[in-house]
Amino acid sequence: MSNAFRAMVVQKNDAGVSASVEMVEQDQLPEGDTLVRVTHSTLNYKDGLVLGGMGGLAKVYPHVPGIDFAGTIVQTSTEGLNVGDEVILTGWFVGERRWGGYAQYARVPGNYLVPITDEMRSAGLTMKRAMAVGTAGLTSMLAIVNLEQHGVTPETGTVLVTGAAGGVGSVATAILAKLGYTVAASTGRPEQEAYLRDLGASEIVSRDSLANPSGKPLEAETYAGCVDSVGGTTLGTVLTQLKHGGSVAACGLAGGPKLDTTVIPFLLRGVNLLGIDSVQQALGNRVIAWNRIATDLPMDKLDGMISEIELEDLPEWGKKILDGKVRGRMVVNVD
Repeated sequence: MSNAFRAMVVQKNDAGVSASVEMVEQDQLPEGDTLVRVTHSTLNYKDGLVLGGMGGLAKVYPHVPGIDFAGTIVQTSTEGLNVGDEVILTGWFVGERRWGGYAQYARVPGNYLVPITDEMRSAGLTMKRAMAVGTAGLTSMLAIVNLEQHGVTPETGTVLVTGAAGGVGSVATAILAKLGYTVAASTGRPEQEAYLRDLGASEIVSRDSLANPSGKPLEAETYAGCVDSVGGTTLGTVLTQLKHGGSVAACGLAGGPKLDTTVIPFLLRGVNLLGIDSVQQALGNRVIAWNRIATDLPMDKLDGMISEIELEDLPEWGKKILDGKVRGRMVVNVD
């Protein structure tokens, strides 16, 4: 009897890279002690790279992308997990070094998984909403937790969110606004102003004002903190505009990996540059973050960010996310 299921498979040959939906057998899945029936996944920037064969993220072909997934456990030998549990996976190089969530089944080590608890469900976190959050939203929450740990509170001043109309930025804006922060949202897409203000942004900052540095080692003290998903010259400018003791949580490089700055903001204003890793983040920190997401992210705002697509739509939308043409969160219906 066949155990075949549908999956988005990336193939590579002399003609290049192609991605299409194929039928795959369960015995082709990688090793792992837990088998999950996937219901939803999501589209991240990394997924766009893998779908297009770029970035060197996937090393072995054929390959199934999808760095996030949510679903129900059908087999497991991991202590603390049970058949029927609803679970979330983000990171751990799934969808990169091993097959990911763009398939109806996934096999992974059980300690990669975060269960959706009764408390999370009571707060409104479903598997679909979990994938609307995905790696992008988890990264946002980890960034906010780190800012809090470094003394950034609603009372200390405005928090800037760069790349605010994207996945990380949208979730960060909504969470910060609910927590009582004054949020300045930076975007290069002025047509998204109404969307960002609906999420809770009090001010819209032009991307160009941050992407074109003045060359001064310090500018006016403007922001108490920042969630930065852009990097590059934008991050360099933000460091010069932080208040004394302010912090920026750096979690992206859409504007490039190079950081051109000086030590002056660190020495004269005592600012903090906090690196946010969501790929290998400890399970305990993930559980804390997902519980915070369930309570601190307004679910009505999250629902307003969602666009739904099917497996067959992924190659097209993978190109769009690389071109910066995606707003909010793309949820992939895997069923």
